[in-house]
Amino acid sequence: MSGARLPFAFARDNQVALDGDALLTGPEASANGLRAARLIAARPLDIDPLDAESFPARLAQLYDSGAEDAGAEVAFDLEEARADTARDLLEDPEDAPVIRLVNQLLRQAVRGAASDLHLEPHEDGLRARMRVDGTMQTVFDRRDVPARRVVSRLKVMAGLDIAETRLPQDGRIALRLGGRAIDVRLSTLPGHHGERVVMRLLDRSGGLMALDRLGLSDADAARLNRLAALPNGIILATGPTGSGKTTTLYSLLRLADRRERTILTVEDPVEYDLPGISQTPVNPDIGLTFARGLRSILRQDPDVILVGEIRDGETAQVASEAALTGHLVFSSLHANSTLAAIVRLRELGVEGYLIAATLRGVIAQRLVRRLCPDCARRHAPTADEAAVFAAHGLPRPAEVSHATGCDRCEGTGYSGRLGVFDILEIDETLKAAIDSEASEVRLRDAAGARPTLMAAALMRVAAGETALAEVRRVMGDAL
Repeated sequence: MSGARLPFAFARDNQVALDGDALLTGPEASANGLRAARLIAARPLDIDPLDAESFPARLAQLYDSGAEDAGAEVAFDLEEARADTARDLLEDPEDAPVIRLVNQLLRQAVRGAASDLHLEPHEDGLRARMRVDGTMQTVFDRRDVPARRVVSRLKVMAGLDIAETRLPQDGRIALRLGGRAIDVRLSTLPGHHGERVVMRLLDRSGGLMALDRLGLSDADAARLNRLAALPNGIILATGPTGSGKTTTLYSLLRLADRRERTILTVEDPVEYDLPGISQTPVNPDIGLTFARGLRSILRQDPDVILVGEIRDGETAQVASEAALTGHLVFSSLHANSTLAAIVRLRELGVEGYLIAATLRGVIAQRLVRRLCPDCARRHAPTADEAAVFAAHGLPRPAEVSHATGCDRCEGTGYSGRLGVFDILEIDETLKAAIDSEASEVRLRDAAGARPTLMAAALMRVAAGETALAEVRRVMGDAL
C-alpha cells in the first residue's frame, strides 16, 4: 500500500494527500478527507500540516511526477465554463481515452515548459509537437489516434463551434496545474486532412521579472534603469516573434512602477496579470484597435503606457504624439536591429522630426539556448571559430563550448534560454541624424563604434553560456 494515493480532485477539494508515511493536510482539511486518507493508507500516518500556499505546491509536486498514468489527467481542471450552445460529444464513456490523451498532452507541454503545442493531422494519423526553448520537439506521431475527436475535444474546452470545420477559429482555455494558472490560446486552421491546432501556453504565474533573471549584463541593466526612469518618450523593444520582447517590456514596467505613477496597458492579448496596473485587451472585431485603445488610454490620465505592439502607421503616430505630450510609452516593433527600428518607424509614416523628438531608446534582443551544465564540453576554438570573433572586434577566447547531450537535458545539450541584448540610447548626435532623415548606414556612423547584437551573443559564447552553433542558428552571421 506504499504507493496508494487519493484521486487528485478529492485530495485538492478536501485538502488532504498521502506522501509515503506522511499525511499532508491543508488549513481547511475536511474530516471526510482525513477518514478516506487513513482508510486508503491502512497504516499509521504522521500528519504534516501545511499552510494555504504550501499545500497546492506540494500537491502539484506529488501528482505531477511525470508518469503518464490513467489518472494523471485529473491534475487539470477546466476553469472556463463550456459554451452553453455546444454539447460535449466526448462525454460518452467510450471517449474517455480521447479526454485522457488531450489532458496528458497538456500536462506534458506544461511540464516541459513548452511555449506552444502543435497538433497536425496528416494522411496517416496525427502528429503532436511542442516548442521548447525555441525549437520544435516531436511528442508523438501515431496512426491510431482519432484526430477529429481530439480536435473536437479541444474546441469544446475552448468554447468553439465544433460543427464549423471550414473556417479558422480562435479560443481560450484556462487551466490549472496544482497551484499554477495556465492560459492556453488556441487557434485552428482547416487543412486537407483536417483541422490543424496550435496552442500558445502562458504560465500566468510569470509576468514581471527582475532584471537579473533576464540575463542582462550590469551595463545593460543600468541602461534599462535610466530609460525606465525617464519622464517621457518612447522606448521600443525589437526582435522577431518569440524573442522575449513582452517579458522585457513587463520588466520595464516593474522598473517604472512608482506609487506616484499611473500605468495603463493596451495589449493583444493580455498575457499576464500585472498587479496594480490597468490592462486593456484589444478587440478588432468591435473596432478596439491598438490605436483606438491608445487614444482612449490617453484620456485616463496615465503617466506610463504600454502598447503591446506598433503594427501600423496610426498606432505609431498616436504613440509618438503621446510621448510628445509628456507620457512615457513602452512598445514592441518588428525590426532586426536597433537602428532598423528607426527606419521601420519612418516606413510606418512617422516624420523624422517626431522620431527624433520622442524616441529615447531601442532594445534589440534575441533568445538563445543555454548550454546544459552537465554535458557541455569545452575546447580551444578552431580557426573558423576564432575568425568569427575577430570579425566582430572581439579577442579570441581561450575556450568555447559545444552541446553534447545527456539524460538531464533529454539529449538536446541545452537547458533553458538566456537573452542577448543590444540597448541603444538616443543621444544628441543620433537625434540630429534622425531629424535629417539619414539612411541606416549614416545612422550607424552617427551611433559611433559600439558592440553589435552579434558581438553581445559572442560574448555569451566566450563565457561558456551558449554555443557558437546556437548563436548562428538564431542570428545567422549578418548581425
